[in-house]
Amino acid sequence: MSDLRRILLAHHGKRPGRRVFGLAKDFTPIKWSEYFDKEEIIQLANGEFHVYTKGSEGPILLCLHGGGYSGLTWALFAAEVTKLINCQVVALDLRGHGNTSTNDDSNLSLEMLSNDVMDMAAKLTEKNASPIILLGHSMGGAVAVEAAYHIEAVVGLCVIDVVEGTALDALSSMQSILRGRPTQFKSLQHAIQWCYKGGQTHNIEAARVSMPGQLIRVKTGKLASNDCDAEEPVDMASSTKEIPSDYSIEDIIEVEESEDDSCSNCGKPPLPKSQKTETFKTPISMSIRTEPDGEPYTWRIDLSKTEKFWTGWFKGLSQKFLDLRIPKLLLLANIHGLDTTLTVGQMQGKFQFQVLAKSGHAIHEDQPYQVAEIVSGYLVKQRIATPKSNFVHASLPAC
Repeated sequence: MSDLRRILLAHHGKRPGRRVFGLAKDFTPIKWSEYFDKEEIIQLANGEFHVYTKGSEGPILLCLHGGGYSGLTWALFAAEVTKLINCQVVALDLRGHGNTSTNDDSNLSLEMLSNDVMDMAAKLTEKNASPIILLGHSMGGAVAVEAAYHIEAVVGLCVIDVVEGTALDALSSMQSILRGRPTQFKSLQHAIQWCYKGGQTHNIEAARVSMPGQLIRVKTGKLASNDCDAEEPVDMASSTKEIPSDYSIEDIIEVEESEDDSCSNCGKPPLPKSQKTETFKTPISMSIRTEPDGEPYTWRIDLSKTEKFWTGWFKGLSQKFLDLRIPKLLLLANIHGLDTTLTVGQMQGKFQFQVLAKSGHAIHEDQPYQVAEIVSGYLVKQRIATPKSNFVHASLPAC
């Protein structure tokens, strides 16, 4: 047994309840093309809007991300849902996010964002009168509800982890949460590691594909995902046969394992650690590489500067959601997330409701297959989409 392995075993013996892997998780970025068929820039009245698309027939699932995310947050979901039903996924980079460029990227009012979605829906159905289902996460959920009132082609709505009462209650602490995030990352791998270990997503694959869509290079201002190439995954089985002697004990990542494998913070937005207190160690990876010129990365959008829009996104959301006369689906990470208005509406059967435990705020990233299964079952049940051979019916509460 090598000296390094003796050290690892001894170290492991002092830390009960943890498991040490011979190699760290792979934090290299994954290119969007692993999940979507193509990306496009669509010219609308107010600017150039960037979309990722998957599928070529069936109803259009127009997906709207949350604040600070991008269309890449829907990557894993898009790959899964198109295996189950005939549909077209269109994941939009909203104004001020991703690769979208508008005449006023700073205006993130609910009215402006919903107008953009209305214009996009009109463009998508200009030559193809396909029905549209709006899917929105967090801020995108509020935008989806507002836009649904004004888009004639909308036949369904799915809102993910946003409720008026809990959202408004959380706004008072949002600035402190944002201040607790690192302002820059020295590489994409460090950013992905923070995203995963900090709890923004509990799915390492989701972090690898979506985090680059949230960052830009400080020097060029270009979106980090534009530079991503798909990397070969680390072969964990073969790589543990021999640990190179030039790797130190600090390079080994330990993964906390709870006895019941449950999520201790399900349904709550992540509370990232400050850059001052969080130390990132370079993970071991066979495909690890240094970013060109060592340029640091920062956030694509400064969410702290959008505070004046926050209340407008969520005020009145619950009642507006209930008043829509189309099939509606609400997915939450925590059953206690319902406010009074939605609790009454749910008891009256005004919408379908599902809780996905062991998820954080980005449910569709943490559990993409489960969300795809639920959405597919919902659309097939409503006769909006037709199933494929891989379709598995997901049971939903009656509405």
